[in-house]
Amino acid sequence: MAKKERKEKKEKPLDKMTAKELRELALETSKIVGVHGMNKAELISAIKDVRGIVEEKTGKAQDVREIKQKIAVLKEAKAQAREAGDNKRTDMLRRKMSRLKKQTRTA
Repeated sequence: MAKKERKEKKEKPLDKMTAKELRELALETSKIVGVHGMNKAELISAIKDVRGIVEEKTGKAQDVREIKQKIAVLKEAKAQAREAGDNKRTDMLRRKMSRLKKQTRTA
């Protein structure tokens, strides 16, 4: 039983845990609110904030939600450019949206 006790004490890294495990861990700490409405990335950052772990941010990886918000803004601008008859701007916006969509697939 000594091995089993050591296994229980040793905790997996947060990145390797499933969303269900992260929710259970977050529910143990009463400081986190709205656990069931969070996705895995939000749960990890909330747990790290509570534990005081500094999150290392790399400039390359972006949040998919942020990228999709940018795409939505570009879609509106593209519709306005199409109504105005500005084909050059419409094509430019289409290419920007395409690049952002590729980033969401890699993120």
